[in-house]
Amino acid sequence: MSSAHAVPQPVLELRGVVRAYQSLRPLRLQSLIINEGERVAVLGVDAPAAEVLVNLVTGAALPESGTVRVLGRDTADITTGDDWLASLDRFGIVSPRAVLIEAATVEENLAMPFTLQIDPIPPEVVSQVSALATECGIGADALKQTTSDSPAAVRARIHFARALALKPALLLLEHPTAGLGDADRSGFAKDVVRVLEGRRLTTLAVTQDKPLATRIGRALELVPATGELKPVRRGWFG
Repeated sequence: MSSAHAVPQPVLELRGVVRAYQSLRPLRLQSLIINEGERVAVLGVDAPAAEVLVNLVTGAALPESGTVRVLGRDTADITTGDDWLASLDRFGIVSPRAVLIEAATVEENLAMPFTLQIDPIPPEVVSQVSALATECGIGADALKQTTSDSPAAVRARIHFARALALKPALLLLEHPTAGLGDADRSGFAKDVVRVLEGRRLTTLAVTQDKPLATRIGRALELVPATGELKPVRRGWFG
């Protein structure tokens, strides 16, 4: 007798979500469910609304109506600061709001998720950083460069690598290619998709970059007035 296949479990569920912010209309999401191992990209969300959405998912903000559940737990049930800080360990977040230490090297920035000691970096962390850099497309020659001197393509990969470092249950990509020129976006998207597929990492990407969105996985476009998420056509034949 064959064994039953395991049913994928939702990692993220948003239902009937409404949250006001500094806009003509609130952020609305009728329904978004992302199962374990699934990758979803949402188009049609500008930078301020993307920040609101990420804050809703992480529990930094609560919806005015509707529910947000992460790994089966309603974010409204997180009632203390300590509980919320502990819950952040579930997420890897790539955001243009994240801070890099400009005076530090690329290697030192990549070491920070693993250790507070970066001068010098412990030998076991050096090996972890090297593996992570290689995985994310950062060359060995870039590791010793000062971060302030690093090109945008390397800086984007630093953000991506740091979000992956502690093996999150859910990766959130908040406009990850916003700071990249056209020439760099394709290569970065290729590296992102390769890593996500290799790790089978549950992912929510919020982006205005349609080529990236359609490569990441299930691509949806938000209708702001209603909160409906419509599938994005990939080409002439859908």
